[in-house]
Amino acid sequence: MSSRTHVMGILNVTPDSFSNGGKFFALEHAKAQALKMAEEGADMIDIGGESTRPGSEAVSLEEELNRVIPLIKELAKTLFVPISIDTYKSEVAYQALDAGAAMINDISALRFDSNMASVAARYNAGLVLMHIQGTPKNMQEDPHYDNLIEEIKTYLKESIRLAKQAGVTEDKMMIDPGIGFGKKVEHNLEILKRLKEFTGLGKPIMVGTSRKSFIGRVLELPVEERLEGSLAGVAVSVLNGANLVRVHDVRESVRVARLVDAIVKS
Repeated sequence: MSSRTHVMGILNVTPDSFSNGGKFFALEHAKAQALKMAEEGADMIDIGGESTRPGSEAVSLEEELNRVIPLIKELAKTLFVPISIDTYKSEVAYQALDAGAAMINDISALRFDSNMASVAARYNAGLVLMHIQGTPKNMQEDPHYDNLIEEIKTYLKESIRLAKQAGVTEDKMMIDPGIGFGKKVEHNLEILKRLKEFTGLGKPIMVGTSRKSFIGRVLELPVEERLEGSLAGVAVSVLNGANLVRVHDVRESVRVARLVDAIVKS
């Protein structure tokens, strides 16, 4: 990871995405959006075929593969930035990497599928290890922490250990504290405020605040009106040590990240 902050564009190819309501479910629309985000400055595109919004139901392996693999094969021919696969299923990761993806973004940090780390190691792929409390279906029912930051760090330390044990090299790992994944509003705000504390784990940090419900709760705004809140989240994340931000609004986020980088690194 270089000295500047990188930007990951989110591409959800699901009919029930919380942020776009299935806008990019069709292959051609999804392909066009990926190319558009790359042109706007995205350093990589994160493709997901299963919604992990609070309360969401899991989809079958076959359905997830049908959603993401044809798109990855198509984009691998034309996209000039790396592709990340957003999945916690090792078979989806395996087929995505085989089709041309270069990174795995696992919301469970290897906890939902014990084969995930070996898949990452086999392909020498990048691996994002994200903290979650519970599962997408139940994670927001009543999340509780006795010591928020330390509990997240302990979880991520164990995931790093599991990845190393499976043969994933140190330079391929990245951590994500999991904004919105088993967290109340006050938890998310505290994570952003204390983000620098995660640098002690010795891994680049990814943060995803884009359009999330805590922004809506603080500003009392629906998902389609959370651009300014999302950009504030990007700015604070970069200011406090994020190496990669995961966003829906690429052009605006790239501009914010570049300016904050210029201020912080001047």
